[in-house]
Amino acid sequence: MSIENIIKESVEVKQEILSDTDFIKRIEVAAKICIDSLNNGGKIHFCGNGGSAADAQHLAAELSGRFYYDRPPLNAEALHVNSSYLTAVANDYSFDYIYSRMIEASAKQGDVLFAISTSGNSNNIIKAIEAAKDKNVKVVGMTGMTGGKMAELCDVLLNVPTTCTPRIQEAHILIGHIICEIIESTIFPK
Repeated sequence: MSIENIIKESVEVKQEILSDTDFIKRIEVAAKICIDSLNNGGKIHFCGNGGSAADAQHLAAELSGRFYYDRPPLNAEALHVNSSYLTAVANDYSFDYIYSRMIEASAKQGDVLFAISTSGNSNNIIKAIEAAKDKNVKVVGMTGMTGGKMAELCDVLLNVPTTCTPRIQEAHILIGHIICEIIESTIFPK
C-alpha cells in the first residue's frame, strides 16, 4: 500500500466519524461523564493492552499533567503503570485479572473507566469492565467497528468505524484528545 493510500484511509475513517452525529453525541456524553466525575471528586481510570495501553497512558497524562494550558492536575491514571503489581498479578493469578484487581482496589462509585480495546474482546478489559460495573463505575469503551463483547457492557461505546487496527488506534487518540480538550476547557475555562 502506498503512503498516500494509508493517509487517505486514515482521513476516511475520521471523515466517517465527523459525519456521524450519533457518534459525535457519544463523544460529548463521554466527556460529560468525566466532567461530572472529576467535579465530584472522582477519578478517571484507563486500561488497554499494547498500543491501547500506550493510548491509555497518553490520555491519563493529558489529564493528570496538562493538555492545552497550565491548570491544576486532574485525577487520572493508566492502570498498567506499576510494573511490579502488573507482573505479580499476572504471575499469581492470570493476565486476565491485571486490571480488574486494580479496579477492585482503587475505584469507587462515581469514577469512570476508559476501557480501550481495538477488538473489544480482550479478556482482561472485559473483566475490568465487570469489576467497574460492580462498583457503579461508569464505563466508556473505545473499540473498533463491532465493539466486540464490550458493546453490550459499556455505558458509552465509541466504536471506530473500521476493522483496521492502526486506523482504530489513530482515531482513539483523536477521540481521546477531543475528550481531554472538552474536560479541560469546561473544568478550567480560560
